[in-house]
Amino acid sequence: MRFVGAVTSVLLASTACAASTSRYFNRQFSNSTGYQLQKGPLDTDWTSKVGTNPWPEYPRPRLARSNWKNLNGVWQYQNASAGEVASPPINRTLSESILVPFCIESALSGTVPLSPVPVSKLTISGIMRKWAIYSWYRTTFEVPSDWDASNRVYLNFGAVDYETTVWVNGKNATYHRGGYWEFGVDVTDYLHANGPNELIVWVYDPTDTGDNQIPLGKQSLAQDHIFYTPCSGIWQTVWLESAPADYISQLDISADMNGKVNVTVLNGGNSSVPVEVTVHKKDSTDVKATGKGTSGSTFQFTVDSPDLWSPDDPNLYNLTIKLGSDIVQSYTGFRTIEKGRVDGVLRFILNGEPIFPFGTLDQGFWPDGIYLAPTYEALTYDIKILKDIGYNMLRKHIKAEPPLFYYAADTMGLLLIQDMPSLRTRVPKPGDTCGDTIPVRDAAVQAEFDRQLEILIQQHRNYPSIFAWVIYNEGWGQPDQPPWADVRLTDVVRSLDPTRLIDSVTGWYDHGAGDFQDNHHYAQPQCGTPFYSINSSPFNPDEDRIGFQGEFGGNGNNVSIDHLWNDPWPLDHINQTYELDKDIETWNYRAHYILSELIDQVDRFACSGAVWTQTTDVEGEVNGMMTYDRRIIRAQYDQWNDDIDKLQDTFKGRTEKESSRMMPRADGWMGME
Repeated sequence: MRFVGAVTSVLLASTACAASTSRYFNRQFSNSTGYQLQKGPLDTDWTSKVGTNPWPEYPRPRLARSNWKNLNGVWQYQNASAGEVASPPINRTLSESILVPFCIESALSGTVPLSPVPVSKLTISGIMRKWAIYSWYRTTFEVPSDWDASNRVYLNFGAVDYETTVWVNGKNATYHRGGYWEFGVDVTDYLHANGPNELIVWVYDPTDTGDNQIPLGKQSLAQDHIFYTPCSGIWQTVWLESAPADYISQLDISADMNGKVNVTVLNGGNSSVPVEVTVHKKDSTDVKATGKGTSGSTFQFTVDSPDLWSPDDPNLYNLTIKLGSDIVQSYTGFRTIEKGRVDGVLRFILNGEPIFPFGTLDQGFWPDGIYLAPTYEALTYDIKILKDIGYNMLRKHIKAEPPLFYYAADTMGLLLIQDMPSLRTRVPKPGDTCGDTIPVRDAAVQAEFDRQLEILIQQHRNYPSIFAWVIYNEGWGQPDQPPWADVRLTDVVRSLDPTRLIDSVTGWYDHGAGDFQDNHHYAQPQCGTPFYSINSSPFNPDEDRIGFQGEFGGNGNNVSIDHLWNDPWPLDHINQTYELDKDIETWNYRAHYILSELIDQVDRFACSGAVWTQTTDVEGEVNGMMTYDRRIIRAQYDQWNDDIDKLQDTFKGRTEKESSRMMPRADGWMGME
């Protein structure tokens, strides 16, 4: 894979609910830093390649600066308790070492396990740090001497789960809440003129303790079959940047199939400053177009006859953005996603042509890094395998990824449905694999969910690969009383991003909002069909919504212990998988049969897209295209390629005869004339 030209140089310029008792494994790596990679329940082929300088790539390709310094590596760490935030350990050595940026609970973090916690406290299974509710991090850094002394120095965090307080040289520099979102702070005034600077980070991550309800997705301290090991602490890259006082603090760019580019640049200095955007073709210095405006106001310009972005041809353009003396590199893809009626059926329309998005449910978990892939190579491996099988899409399931994940999808050509991480949905009980479903606790919880949903949109709306947003999954954290939150939040998301579609409710508790009528059913599909399961709303083809299979499949295949998450709890609950097949040959046979039903529904009914469960196994789930360690690919390529080709050919046969009559409507959607 080749990187986008202008961004490349920056990227490469790197300086059930009751749980079992824990089982501990010998450590397998150590060095002079004190860091020790631990041997977890399962590793991958990339685990041993991480070393002590992880994730050296520039972490934010959509807004990249040349003067930056990576702070990833071995930091000091110490488990803490409530109330310690009032007394940060300034100029004090902490008791352990940890590898940043991996979850405290992961083998790659290298943290030493605590003593086993009683089962009555519903600990997670696994062997790494348990109940990392309060934590201290500490490191030192120096600012490069060749940075412009008239510039400011900004400290950036890719993501920290969940609440973060930061001190620089003993001064409280910033506070942030939310486990999936990047944040930064100007630390210039806290820095020493010469010598090292001390950086201390306090992290509070309640996960699902007590009555806490925060956006956490599949994380749980009480692991069961579909809720996994949590991620606490610094789990994405930490870095410094040099930029002037007037600097590009936020960049929003969208580019459509007609070459129209919409740009909004925010100035961290809060003044209105001229902005210039220069567009280059990928791997070329030839200027395609230049747009000019001012910070704080949206402006437009046009690129003539752009090469369009699609999964088959993921064409990207490099961007150079100037605000005063601040210069950043970015990129975009020209594409338009809409919905429109083709032969009387609502379809997804990409660049004026009907498209059938078919992909996997992608959990984004790793046995060695938990929430973070061990390396960029590992991250791109999953996308490559999905593309090789024949998928053109994945649904990023109630988790947000590091920016480099979306960059990979943009460059490699994979459509994305992006979920909002869900609120906690249950109160687990000892010995009870389900627990009690809980409502949204109060108005403050809902307001915080709303706030973080807006952050999700704001930080991800630049990626061409994302074509739809999901607000709620299967009622998890979805208020069950009117006025319906999904209806209200659909309007909020539409106002923040009118260029994409919205799947307001995937699965059930559907109140008619958004662009999808989304069914979940295992193992057989019910995609745009006149029949439906008890949890799903009946499909009405006359509504202005698309018939979609948000989850189906889910058939599993157990494998040898060498490829399983080797911990008693998940091993004992593998039989909760929707369907278990004797061997890989049977798994592929069943997949072929299930896909034949989907193909028939595409031919007969209003099925317009589908999501197969899932990309990989995760802990006790064994229904992935690959095992959790990515060492076994279950899918027989020839069979899957043929079945997916037949699926797409069937869809094309239903749509191509009428697509030439599709015309744009005044409201921006496609329709029949």
